[in-house]
Amino acid sequence: MNKNINFDLLANELDDLKRQTLKDVGAIDAAYIRNVIVWQRGLEWGGRALLMLGFIHPLWWVVGVLSLASAKILDNMEIGHNVLHGQYDWMNDPHINSRQFDWDIACDGKSWQRIHNYEHHTYTNVIGKDRDFGYGLLRLSNDFSWRLKNLWQFITYIYLSVLFQWGISYHELAAERVFMGKKKQGRASKVNASELKRRFFSKGGKQLFKDYLVFPLLAGPLFLWVISGNLIANLLRNLWTSTIIFCGHFTSDVHTFSQAECENETQGQWYYRQALGSSNILGGKLFHILTGHLSFQIEHHLFPDLPSSRYQQVAPQVQAIFARHGIAYHTGPFLRQYSQVVKRILRYSLP
Repeated sequence: MNKNINFDLLANELDDLKRQTLKDVGAIDAAYIRNVIVWQRGLEWGGRALLMLGFIHPLWWVVGVLSLASAKILDNMEIGHNVLHGQYDWMNDPHINSRQFDWDIACDGKSWQRIHNYEHHTYTNVIGKDRDFGYGLLRLSNDFSWRLKNLWQFITYIYLSVLFQWGISYHELAAERVFMGKKKQGRASKVNASELKRRFFSKGGKQLFKDYLVFPLLAGPLFLWVISGNLIANLLRNLWTSTIIFCGHFTSDVHTFSQAECENETQGQWYYRQALGSSNILGGKLFHILTGHLSFQIEHHLFPDLPSSRYQQVAPQVQAIFARHGIAYHTGPFLRQYSQVVKRILRYSLP
């Protein structure tokens, strides 16, 4: 931790920014998320219909795939991720809240909330506490000893990205403990293994049943057009979400922290760790929406329960606060951020 920073003042300034922003949260934010859901539903059903017109002209099928993939990206990123964070619980909407919402991916929402919302967002980049750092598959810092399997970890990364929804489902379940009995010393799970297994197979099975049996069968003789369209739409969603999430967490600027560094951590020091543990991506309005505003990963980590559409609004103020305290604000164009991710994966694939 940088001892030259006035962490109490940093905490006061960021707390005040959050308070002032929350005062404005209301009808505009509710209308925004409802509008996104309307667009998502339109893209999904329009896409599913167009998949069946591929026999007339393949271009209709291509447009259908892109439309369905866009719907799945919106469902996963701007709607699912943020609703499950509880960003819209204040609306008291029976469908748009973190207790009821379920998303269109293989990962069980409750398992994701338990690991992601608490573990990752509380212990961001604390080695031994935050399992999201490298997802247990990739060596991304010198905090981990080099192993032979790291030599081909870029290929592992490609596999993870292609199967990202399944990778997240397996990871959020802490499946190496549930399925293989690799219990972590001193750690007690609040949900028993049989219940976690039931959730894993139940949610994954529903996704397979829906995308690869029900909708293709409903299409009758157009079965192959629909099943192949669903497969590619899921693949595009997986690649997009994986890429955006890696750009927010594993650029070359992102720091890691030891558990000793975080003992008796104050709110200001927690904010400081969030700042150095994440990075942003520059882009336009549509790009930010399709990333679920995780292109503002710094602001998301500072204020995870703030409606995501507010991140762009508070970003200049966060950047100004960081500048006053001499804290780096890691951001850059997509290609630069992604090239840093690739370099980091390759760099730590070697001893």
